[in-house]
Amino acid sequence: MSEFAIAAMTDASLQRLRIEANGAVQGVGFRPFVHRLAVSAGLAGFVRNTGNGVVLEVEGPAHVLERFVARLDSETAPPAAVRELSILRIAPQGERDFEIMASTQEGGHFAVVLPDLAICPACLAEMRDPGNRRYGYPFTTCVHCGPRFSIIEDIPYDRSRTTMRRFTMCPACRAEYNDPESRRFHAETNACALCGPRLTLWNAAGRARATEHDALRAAADALRSGAIVAIKGLGGFQILVDARNDAAVSRLRERKRRPSKPFAIMVPGIEDAEALAEIVQEERRRLTCAAAPIVLLRARAGQAVVAPAVAPTNAWLGIMLPYTPLHHLLMQELGFPIVATSGNRGGEPIIVDERDALDRLAGIADLFPVHDRVIAHAVDDSIVRVIADEPVVLRHARGYAPLTVELGGTTGDAAPILALGGHGKSAIALTSGRRLVLGPDIGDLDSDEGREAFAGAIDAMTGLYRVAPRTIACDAHPDYHSTQVAQRRSARVEHVPHHLAHVLAAMADNGLQAPLLGVAWDGSGYDGDGTVWGGEFLALEHGRLRRVAHLLPFRLLGGERAAREPDRAALGALYAAFGETALTMMECPPIAALTDRERTLFATMLARGIHSPFTSSAGRLFDAAAAIVGVCRRASFEGEAAIALESIAQRADRSHELAAPVLRDTRGTLVADWRPTLVALAHASHEGMAAPVLAAAFHDALAAIIVEVAWRIGMRRVLLSGGCFQNARLAGLAIARLRAAGFETWGHRRIPPNDGGLAAGQAVFAAQPMIEEKR
Repeated sequence: MSEFAIAAMTDASLQRLRIEANGAVQGVGFRPFVHRLAVSAGLAGFVRNTGNGVVLEVEGPAHVLERFVARLDSETAPPAAVRELSILRIAPQGERDFEIMASTQEGGHFAVVLPDLAICPACLAEMRDPGNRRYGYPFTTCVHCGPRFSIIEDIPYDRSRTTMRRFTMCPACRAEYNDPESRRFHAETNACALCGPRLTLWNAAGRARATEHDALRAAADALRSGAIVAIKGLGGFQILVDARNDAAVSRLRERKRRPSKPFAIMVPGIEDAEALAEIVQEERRRLTCAAAPIVLLRARAGQAVVAPAVAPTNAWLGIMLPYTPLHHLLMQELGFPIVATSGNRGGEPIIVDERDALDRLAGIADLFPVHDRVIAHAVDDSIVRVIADEPVVLRHARGYAPLTVELGGTTGDAAPILALGGHGKSAIALTSGRRLVLGPDIGDLDSDEGREAFAGAIDAMTGLYRVAPRTIACDAHPDYHSTQVAQRRSARVEHVPHHLAHVLAAMADNGLQAPLLGVAWDGSGYDGDGTVWGGEFLALEHGRLRRVAHLLPFRLLGGERAAREPDRAALGALYAAFGETALTMMECPPIAALTDRERTLFATMLARGIHSPFTSSAGRLFDAAAAIVGVCRRASFEGEAAIALESIAQRADRSHELAAPVLRDTRGTLVADWRPTLVALAHASHEGMAAPVLAAAFHDALAAIIVEVAWRIGMRRVLLSGGCFQNARLAGLAIARLRAAGFETWGHRRIPPNDGGLAAGQAVFAAQPMIEEKR
């Protein structure tokens, strides 16, 4: 509360306050909460949604108003969250009642839009109660749970501005909506089996085979028999199959052309998750929270329930609990784990429309349980991993998106900005004043469908928030589709260096300002100097940026092709370490696999730099190590080699120390020379040392070099960003060692460390550009 408001409330006479609240205050029962609070205190006035949040006016004696404001602050309960409260004394109007008034669009259109929420315990209990009118209803919801972002079409949040406007409430639902004592008081998603969305089961030709509970039962029977089912969920389609049935899961892999990337699974309850995986307290919290994401968990040794084809050669399982009434009912019917993967073809965006699903999932799914609630915004399942005891969002989607972040610094006067992210894991961000909104994961932009979804997301997000951007920010890579879109849409384009965007995204995530040392490690990023970056140390201070250190560059044989073939990364790294003799090291798996012709060709390419750009990429260095120790030589998905290396490191039964990288000062920039580490790795592998021990030792050596560079640079605040820090072993070791050495250290939390967070960093840069100092 402001000092003015406190000073003004000293008189016992009738007074009136106008209060503006922003934050998570729409779609969370905040207006009903305010109504109950005001009525219980005998205050008059009103509350209503606006384009920027909530406005309320309360009238009564000064001491009662003071108590009301205190309770407004102390009793607001999640998922509601007030971020900013402004209070102004105005003239009393002599009203006697307090009411919830119709929404207005005053204050702009940048209200916090809440993500979709998992079903709450109260709704779940009703759905399971045979005596309740919502027994078995798969779309029950209240002010505390259910769809939000996936159904909103305009701000402020009211039923008339969501896809629920197509359903007229029956008298019983309308009575609940108008009853201040009901938890469905002004619940915009309120519905029941008489008046709300309905479930229908379609066959592959789109013909209805069953409805309501019969549809659910038939879908469950099909899953038991090994069929593949595409279900329309909260924010899009999911493809389901019995996770115990290895043949059925393998059939899904074949149909979806996804040979080895792990599938996520859904289990009936937390006890089922604990039977499959080792779960620490923070992981349990994430599994059971309102966001209900997929959580990456360490698979329990010896578990024989989940088929090997679900997550081949992987030490982790991606597990989620049912989060909608529909999922709960289905899992109640089944009682066993199911694969629940994105409803799309490989590389395409998630599908939201049932007719579209029939076409694009033809040949993949056998049956289609669908419903008639329109999905306004596609939102895939989020993925979370606990790293260094903190939950980190790896895929920013259902339950977390859209995310609103308050920016610091001098961004308050910045014109609206649209940021378009990168090429893979694309997402967009918007800014208005000091607020930044990061939208949900869209997917990769290689396919026509992905690019169409990207264009649709831009229009939907800018339309929802009524943002007319004066500046568009994008990656510096000229060939990214997002970069080309930016250039077509605006004359004012900010091309943001890839790794700087990573660091700025992490700073926004943590509310940090410079100075600090940003460690940006990933697979690749464009900088414009003819090399591929990816193992960077960036010093940020006083509006300036310096690349103060990086990993030693090596040749990337075949360029981007090396990202799919770790053997090629290994050949380039071995060539950097051993020179021409590397191609004669027949004891090394990547070399032994070459034909004589390939050996001659690759030697020439490496020596002359033909289709072999230099890279400082930490991600490709992990690929090289994985190929050398023999755990992954061909990758069918991004990061497969690094995941395999981290997975096998979990099985190390003893410690081993590889030669440490060496720091060299090259014209004022530190270069971390990893060649001694790689030489030791190759020799130890040849001598028969176990791959798990070597994998663990390699992680140790890479974490050590981060600490060494931080010491040499001398900045006490260190921030880790980039896709490599999805690796819990690497990030955990680096954070622990940095903190033990006295450094203040941060990683990511809500904004993904991978390219899914780039748009946030780009928007920050466009609002507060930095000057890059070259050396």
